[in-house]
Amino acid sequence: MTTSVIVPTAAIDQVLAAVLQRRLKSITEEIGFTLLRTTRSPILNEARDFATGLYDAQGGMLEQTEYIPVLAFALQPSCEHVLRYFGEDIAPGDVILHNDVFSGGNQNNDVAVFRPIFADGRLLAWSACKGHQADIGGAVRGGYNPEAREVWQEALRIPPVKVYERGRLRKDVWNMIFANVRLKIVEEDIKAQIGGTLVGERGFKELVARYGVERLLAHIDYLYDSTERMVRKEIEAIPDGTYRGESLAFYDGVTPGSQMRIKLAVTVAGSEIIFDFTGSSPQTPGFVNAPYSATASALLLTFLMLIDADIPHNAGLLRPLKIINPEGSFLNARFPAATTFGNTLTGPTSDAIFRAFAQAVPQMVTAGWNRMLGLTLAGTDPRRRHPYVDILFLALKGGSGATRGADGYDHIGLINCGGGLLAQDYEMFEIHDPHVLIRHEYATDSAGAGRWRGGLGVDTELRIDGDDVTGVVFGDGVDEEARGFGIFGGKPGSLNEITITDPGGSVRRPRSKEIVRGIERGSVVRQRAGGGGGYGDPRERPVEQVVTDVRNGFVSLARAREDYGVVIDPTTLDADLEATRALRGRSA
Repeated sequence: MTTSVIVPTAAIDQVLAAVLQRRLKSITEEIGFTLLRTTRSPILNEARDFATGLYDAQGGMLEQTEYIPVLAFALQPSCEHVLRYFGEDIAPGDVILHNDVFSGGNQNNDVAVFRPIFADGRLLAWSACKGHQADIGGAVRGGYNPEAREVWQEALRIPPVKVYERGRLRKDVWNMIFANVRLKIVEEDIKAQIGGTLVGERGFKELVARYGVERLLAHIDYLYDSTERMVRKEIEAIPDGTYRGESLAFYDGVTPGSQMRIKLAVTVAGSEIIFDFTGSSPQTPGFVNAPYSATASALLLTFLMLIDADIPHNAGLLRPLKIINPEGSFLNARFPAATTFGNTLTGPTSDAIFRAFAQAVPQMVTAGWNRMLGLTLAGTDPRRRHPYVDILFLALKGGSGATRGADGYDHIGLINCGGGLLAQDYEMFEIHDPHVLIRHEYATDSAGAGRWRGGLGVDTELRIDGDDVTGVVFGDGVDEEARGFGIFGGKPGSLNEITITDPGGSVRRPRSKEIVRGIERGSVVRQRAGGGGGYGDPRERPVEQVVTDVRNGFVSLARAREDYGVVIDPTTLDADLEATRALRGRSA
């Protein structure tokens, strides 16, 4: 592969470099717009559970759009593996699929599509996207299998494989892959992703035609160096030292009461930083494990929340960072471990990172986000006699942790999605699935109290009108210690909970990792996604903000008094300032 050419700084047009950075970004956004308008599954076209990017001839990031950050930061290691795998056997018109978690992937349901970009016979870049597929084979429809004990029970593994070679469809390979996937919609969504990479290729080639290969590559090198300098400057602002953070994940899906500990040491030295997970718990026998890429992605997306948001996302930002994550831990499981839960481990991983950085940059961290508790429903839609799968993104989006100067985001969803995961449209939800939405609203008292309160969680209730329905529960946040933690005097958010009530009135409360078979038609699912943790002493929150939260139904009268020390008249909903001053023990 040809490397880029280094041109003296004097030959670099800094204005052009800035324009190119924005144009590269816009190309990745155009790929995203294509997926939003051409994919079939609501997982992609409504929830936006995908990521897009451009990568250089060596597989390094040129630019990304992180609709789902944990997916985007797993594209580069996958691209690098594709290059190692095929070597010189890459040609214009090739299209390569990949999902294998033991060669750079983050989750087997997240299938990546790579398209090489050539000019004058020279490989210059890659156009890529990765999306969460509604099914990818394995023992359970939808891909989440808490009973899995090895990767083959989870999914069809796709190591790098060409489905198009020099522009020609490899029909035998295509049919082999999709013969092992249950839902036709997945095949259509992969076609849409292939189309998205074509949009990326077209956009990059326009840059080549306009600026020429050598000038373009020289300015890309400059962008990498510039980004590296920006990141190093951010790291230099953090006091040198070693900062430690820990967190727990709960129940491996095999042994009730089991706990997995994340141990993290963050060492800041000048303009470089080391993240060391040595000492974390060993891999589990179940699916509560992460491949290396999922943990690295969790780390990167959390670190980027702590530095300048305008720093470009290219290979330069990785240069000052080092990750130590020993193989054999549940954060870097050995083959052939089950790992579907890996993306969900972003929650506890981020908790450990925030706790470590709270010692160094307390003004930048957030309190704990709500841990994810998901419920995937799969069955047959009697209206069309079609199989369906729904991850119920609508119901699992809890609140984020608060930060200094700002309340947490309400109903934002998972930290591994960076807020990019959208809830489903109510009408489309009922059109796609045989479900009737009964209730979907902010959950009172779900947010952790604080000078800045956590984000609110939600209560969701729906009736199942499908046949042969199976539910798969996968997640965390049902144990007291797993609530979104409060910080600097803030209080924790609320717990997650799922109940399934059958038509006869019997109530089932599934464990946090469990397959619920034989859900009867007419059953009602109730789900609470908890809120985020609070930041700072709740009794320092301005009285008028507490009153507003009470009037909006976000905080109850009792919790206003207990947590915030604010006494509110139940009839007028006005604050009783005299009683509040007495309760707070100072001027209100």
